[in-house]
Amino acid sequence: MDSILRDLNPVFQLLLVMAVFSLLPFVFCCMTSFLRYSIVFSILKQALGTQQVPPSMVLVGLSIILTFYSMGPVFSQMWEMGSVPYQKNGDMVAAIQEGSKPLKEFMLKQTREQDLEFFIKLSKGRPAQSVEEVTLWEAAPAYIISELKTAFEIGFLIFVPFIILDLVVANILLALGMFMLSPTIISLPFKLLIFIAVDGWSLIVQGLVQSFN
Repeated sequence: MDSILRDLNPVFQLLLVMAVFSLLPFVFCCMTSFLRYSIVFSILKQALGTQQVPPSMVLVGLSIILTFYSMGPVFSQMWEMGSVPYQKNGDMVAAIQEGSKPLKEFMLKQTREQDLEFFIKLSKGRPAQSVEEVTLWEAAPAYIISELKTAFEIGFLIFVPFIILDLVVANILLALGMFMLSPTIISLPFKLLIFIAVDGWSLIVQGLVQSFN
């Protein structure tokens, strides 16, 4: 397959590269740490119950910044490894193949073995003998599934204290006979107070950044 791509006419190689570049938003959203950041922040916003605060644009921007911060070394390696074959012979296909290796290594570090084995067996019919045999498109779906599980586990741990606070407030209002008053209206200020008191944003961001291997 690699030899076929390299033997393509330069014009077709350029078209192929342009098609790959059109997938960059998908790659950034689903094959980097952005996936975990965005899901956890969305669950946190839902747990707080603050509706439109902070705005979704702010959370997406924070996720993008943290992604560049945590994956800066990976992006640097991708650039360095991809620029070597391109500078030698101008082969864009080889540059993309070499440049994608650090990204594949990053995803494999975060991927559960059972998820990876499933997609490898599905495509090859046998287990991979080495990391080099695993392709980027086999590692990608396994990484996405593993990241979804990890992000929801973190989100669950974040959600539980807020649920407990909602239950406590609801029981107090029930005991006082205030049936018509929504518990979320009363619990929201206490959620914000506790979240600010423990410096919640800093704790969650630091924990997320350190959660990547």
